[in-house]
Amino acid sequence: MSKAVQFLGLYLVAAGISGTVDHLAVQPFLGPFLNAFNRFVIPNVDFLTGYEIFANLTLSVLGAILVIAAGRTRAS
Repeated sequence: MSKAVQFLGLYLVAAGISGTVDHLAVQPFLGPFLNAFNRFVIPNVDFLTGYEIFANLTLSVLGAILVIAAGRTRAS
């Protein structure tokens, strides 16, 4: 179970960084896969409008927290 949580965390980190790059410049690769948060969540949540970069960086931090938490529970 912790491996699945770590994989989800790594995906969230990659998606957050990719979304930030996509808003600052054009995403050159894996755009449809990594930018699902940008294409489906952000346009449908009104309070995120105008805060896309902050939302993507928060997603990345949340992913890093998941990776760290899964690593610590597995070590215990």
